Amino acid sequence: MENADVFLGLHDFLERMRQPSAADFVKSIKSFIVSFSNNAPDPETDGAAVQEFLANMEAAFRVHPLWSGCSEEELESAGEGLEKYVMTKLFPRVFASHPNDVKLDDQLFEKTALIQQFIRPENLDIKPTFQNETSWLLAQKELQKINMYKAPRDKLVCILNCCKVIGNLLLNASISSNENPPGADEFLPVLIYVTIKANPPQLHSNLLYIQRYRHQSRLVAESAYFFTNMLSAESFISNIDAKTLSMDEIEFEKNMESARALLSGLSADWDGQSDKSDRNAAGVSTAEHMDPKHSSFNVSNDGDSASRDPLSVTKIPSLSDLENKGAIMLLKEDMVSQVFSDYPYLFAHVGDLTVDNIEDLLNNYKQLVFKYVCLSKGMGAAPSPLPNSQTQKLQHRVVTDKEPGDTSSVEPNDDSKEHTREDDGSYNVPLLQEDILESKLPQDEAFSAQGGENDETS
Repeated sequence: MENADVFLGLHDFLERMRQPSAADFVKSIKSFIVSFSNNAPDPETDGAAVQEFLANMEAAFRVHPLWSGCSEEELESAGEGLEKYVMTKLFPRVFASHPNDVKLDDQLFEKTALIQQFIRPENLDIKPTFQNETSWLLAQKELQKINMYKAPRDKLVCILNCCKVIGNLLLNASISSNENPPGADEFLPVLIYVTIKANPPQLHSNLLYIQRYRHQSRLVAESAYFFTNMLSAESFISNIDAKTLSMDEIEFEKNMESARALLSGLSADWDGQSDKSDRNAAGVSTAEHMDPKHSSFNVSNDGDSASRDPLSVTKIPSLSDLENKGAIMLLKEDMVSQVFSDYPYLFAHVGDLTVDNIEDLLNNYKQLVFKYVCLSKGMGAAPSPLPNSQTQKLQHRVVTDKEPGDTSSVEPNDDSKEHTREDDGSYNVPLLQEDILESKLPQDEAFSAQGGENDETS
């Protein structure tokens, strides 16, 4: 089912739930969410309870006058809307709710962070014909979006997008080199490599969440095939050792130790800079509250005042200082290209970009501006805005291009209005809110860039 159809299905579902004849459905949904939320987490039974509820509700839809005369596609859309609504509300209660799942998430993330420092495609027996690390970045970006969403289907779509990008790249490579069409033996190693390089947090919990709460009747065919491959990739990464990477045991352990030292060093440098920044910030705060005649920033005729006052020799690095320091460190990097591996558009030319890249570029721009302004504020510096002419031009473009009532810029799955816990311990669930309707679905923008079809099924 395409994303547009799912969105319209969710809209249709919410509209039908507002009808007076849907009162019993609304009551059942609210009752289930409240009773489920008030029960202690139990991974063994929670999934079964949700699956049973979804199946019973969808069966009731089929015989209810609200859906009389509806096609199979419309009933399917209603089921998708129900699942998305219910699971978005239950997400805080069911996702990574067991301590063991959290532990496995941390272990997998930490191990993957080490492995990704030295693994190469050759370690997974990926043929040179199929090696394309630059384009694999697109697949990594799709997989890294998985934590942006709460609904099981939306998370699954991120996996499917990742897999389809890989599949299209492998197919194109085989055609270009007159190789046989790639199969599972070529696909899985690349998926493992992409997953290691992407290293999305809480991957284990995300896979369990999809497995438990995606309606079983829809986790079939292509969706089931790609999801099973992702489960295999997770299992492989969890059990990686020297043998699985076709590597000598001593070399493997040496690489792991080097990776630990590298990550520990980066962590120590970051902590040290953070501590220094905190001390500097505290110093500035103290100076601001000092009497002017004692402040190190006060002009004094006493030539020794600077040496006596420690605040006078404490220099807070400016944004420019930090940029220069980073540039020097970057020049010392052995493999600079890997530093920029998460920024696929950095070396792109205008002719390389397509309309499908606009959304991704806009999101990256927003994140960059947010981080820059936060850093500027933290350093006590004024951020440099766009020139007035550019700002006015951009504002004019937004005003003239945006249609009335357009909600396309709503952030994906914000879902900020979650149910709240009352004083008596029960949950208050505002039912059928508009925030679910406005949440953006994961898109298939990566497919067209690789010659794939823009029809997503899950």
